Amino acid sequence: MNLKPRRNEEPEINVTSLIDVVLLLVVFFMLSSNFAAEGRLRIRLPTASSVPVEQRSSEPLVITIAAGGTYLVNGRELINSSADTLRAAILKSVSPAARAVPVTLRADGRASHQSVVTAMDVLARLGFSQMSLATVKPSAADASGAASP
Repeated sequence: MNLKPRRNEEPEINVTSLIDVVLLLVVFFMLSSNFAAEGRLRIRLPTASSVPVEQRSSEPLVITIAAGGTYLVNGRELINSSADTLRAAILKSVSPAARAVPVTLRADGRASHQSVVTAMDVLARLGFSQMSLATVKPSAADASGAASP
């Protein structure tokens, strides 16, 4: 009889194959998700088909944002495009008690999104709560679905 104690070896599970399969799946899903979303996003702003609501105040505040990112407050062009200059021009054109006056943002379709967001941020910090974006009705070519380059 053999009276030597047996060595107990702990069982091992070889996970190398499992790691390889998971890695290949991760690579596959990463590549396929990137290719699926490429080139699908095409937006064209600003157009709207709704009728604008008439403003009731006697002197509305109109902020125009040109294609180059320059601002105009009630038709007067500002000397630069900084948020501080825009804030000073708004404070100069509207009395502090008239913060409830509706504000119309007229942004060129080619203006940067950052310019529009900066104007909205300045207005919100000054306490204006009624903001609207001015748009135009789509032309007949736009309504028929014709895409322009």
